[in-house]
Amino acid sequence: MMLRALERFLLPNVCICCESLIAQDVPDDLVCGVCCSRMRAVGAGCLRCSHPLPPVGPCRFCSAWTESLVEVKSAVWLDDEARKVVHQLKYGHAQRLASLIADVVVKILPKPTAAVLVPVPVASNRFRERGYNQAALIGVELAKRWQLTFLPNALKRVTQTRSQTVLTPQRRAANVASAFEGRTLSTARIGNGSVVIVDDVLTTGATIDACARALQKAGWKTIRSVTFARANTYSLNSLQRG
Repeated sequence: MMLRALERFLLPNVCICCESLIAQDVPDDLVCGVCCSRMRAVGAGCLRCSHPLPPVGPCRFCSAWTESLVEVKSAVWLDDEARKVVHQLKYGHAQRLASLIADVVVKILPKPTAAVLVPVPVASNRFRERGYNQAALIGVELAKRWQLTFLPNALKRVTQTRSQTVLTPQRRAANVASAFEGRTLSTARIGNGSVVIVDDVLTTGATIDACARALQKAGWKTIRSVTFARANTYSLNSLQRG
């Protein structure tokens, strides 16, 4: 304990978002209180996916998803602060950020009822590079806070796909169309067939939809999803131009 205190005195922690010094009463935090407060909660929109509704007609963002995917919720918009948190979790080996992410999600989103939590599986080559699955880290922390069952292997990635980062929405959907396989309900009858898919970011929804279709095929009845962040309109427009 004394060694840790001395380390923090000599090498004070700085916020990964704004690089300001972390407050002395929370020396091990990775994000300062100001940057946490700047994260914008996703507001009301489509009842199914919370996407801002068009002036006329139903939501087009979630119209192509499988009907078994009844609800997709994200806590905050993928603005600068949230984007840096996700980046450091995925590429900076800052695994402790999963706890911060879970705190933000639980603060903003209601606890799912009669459900188990299932992470989106990461590709094997990316798992080898990182040594962990960021969605699983978040899922473990959410399961603790919501007191729900966590099933790390209910979904399996059966094909290695290209990175989704630079793909258009249409190519994203094709890229992950058959990438996942669900564990059959007969061997995982927990939560009356109600499951929540956990991931870090919702962009176009292609990955979540592909996971939901795999779980539906395996016998899961009611499928929802929770993510920490959601790509904003600018991010989606950038994808469509790319």
